[in-house]
Amino acid sequence: MAKFDIKDVFYPKFFSVLKKGYTKKQFTKDLFSGIIVGIVALPLAIAFAVASGVSPEKGIVTAIIAGFLIALLGGSRVQIGGPTGAFVIIISGIVAQYGLDGLMISTMLAGVFMIMFGLLKLGSLLRFIPHPLVVGFTSGIALTIFSTQIKDALGLDIANPPAAFIDKWAVYFQSLGTINYWALGITLTTILISLVVNKLTTKIPGSFVAILLVTAVVSIFNIPVTTIESMFGEIKGNFTLSIPEIHWENFSHYLQPAITIALLGSIESLLSAVVADGMIGSHHRSNTELIAEGIANVVTPLFGGIPATGAIARTATNIKNGGRTPIAGIVHTITLLLIMLCLGNYAKLIPMSCLAGILIVVAYNMSEWRSFRSILRGSAYDIIILLVTFFLTVLVDLTVAIEIGIVLASLMFMKRMADNGEAVLMNDLDTNTIEDYDDIPDGIGIYEISGPFFFGAAKKFSEVLKVRRDDNKILIIRMRHVPFMDETGERNFLEAIKSLQGENKKIILSGVQPQVRKSLDKCRISFLVGKANIHDNFDAALAHAKEVLETA
Repeated sequence: MAKFDIKDVFYPKFFSVLKKGYTKKQFTKDLFSGIIVGIVALPLAIAFAVASGVSPEKGIVTAIIAGFLIALLGGSRVQIGGPTGAFVIIISGIVAQYGLDGLMISTMLAGVFMIMFGLLKLGSLLRFIPHPLVVGFTSGIALTIFSTQIKDALGLDIANPPAAFIDKWAVYFQSLGTINYWALGITLTTILISLVVNKLTTKIPGSFVAILLVTAVVSIFNIPVTTIESMFGEIKGNFTLSIPEIHWENFSHYLQPAITIALLGSIESLLSAVVADGMIGSHHRSNTELIAEGIANVVTPLFGGIPATGAIARTATNIKNGGRTPIAGIVHTITLLLIMLCLGNYAKLIPMSCLAGILIVVAYNMSEWRSFRSILRGSAYDIIILLVTFFLTVLVDLTVAIEIGIVLASLMFMKRMADNGEAVLMNDLDTNTIEDYDDIPDGIGIYEISGPFFFGAAKKFSEVLKVRRDDNKILIIRMRHVPFMDETGERNFLEAIKSLQGENKKIILSGVQPQVRKSLDKCRISFLVGKANIHDNFDAALAHAKEVLETA
């Protein structure tokens, strides 16, 4: 038995970077990049928290604590962690149904799942989530985030908008007479400033400039719009440790949102790490990254934080500004901490319509409409996965969308596998098409199974066998293109051979791969056929078939 080495699954990049050596020149770049990313992260952390239905400081706390742990313990050199737009809908749903304690428990449980993913070395598997599925729920989240910001963007007089997408928009249209045109103007101004500044420079984030200018104007001229202070009160500038009160009778209710947070956080963080690898020519450690994300999500809620993961936009900003080691991520959290402690009192003056404008820009950037359009031009399978996931995310629930999307993608994959094998699976071959074997005597039939012999293909095998009967007494079944057999495939193959032998047919197998041979031995097909009738190649199988035919 191989000895377990923790470094196989958990070896943070921070320590390997220090081990290789760290220069003063790189520290200067990481310092500058970390400060810039910290400034970028501030408005986003506040906006994501507010959009999730929790107080603004919870977003900042998450960016500080989770961001620090992900940078220190993660498997990527440049990953920036914190709250992201992907969690907004999940968090708001959990808070509405189970309160803040329910959110804490769900997040911590999700962290445990993520740690388990890493320890079980599932990091590489999570990267194989189908692209249409990712685009479907990402675009759905973007549309949902946009819809949640309409109330603040227009300054509508609505106490508690409905949670359901269609009901929410129905209430919006009914309340159009209550539009606050000051709020609308602030929203449009925020969007305009964000877009223009981002076009002019990458050094200063447009959202940060927009918040500074808009908040200053609103405060100086006392413009009548809702602010963070009027909505949530003071922004706390300290950390307090709190333990959630667990109601064990509701524990099962936390499993579903916890699994969703774990899956979504894992997918987003690994996607971010892959994108970062392409930008800096590096390779991240996926299992280490998952364990770090899990630790961050277990610890952060104890200090009032919300779910966190790797943030693609902030990670890209880090890279573009020269960050190349986890030190940049750590500096970004220190920057946020200093801002929170020194300038927290001013953050409460930010207008809600300004945050709505920032989130509308975020929603547009994460909508992936180009990828959405591209997939709609592709195969019917991908279109079905995309649209089902998208509409379930928008109209039902993100948790349901991910669960059904993964199941649907798996079914579509199996359908494709079965369809691709249909033309050659147990196909009665024309002997004239077989190179170098034009002297096959009468009485010998040749069949071929091609592709993985899993339960989807097993049914087709049985169907073909029932339809195609012949007078040949010896059947050679070629299995050179069968990489594996599952339990159903083994069972169907066993029954098929019994049926053929019941008709007094001799079965000879050729081209059996080692992995398949193990399956044949396990289910006693090797015993049923006879080991002398199992050959590594077609030449040997045909020669043996001729000998059997001559002595018959």
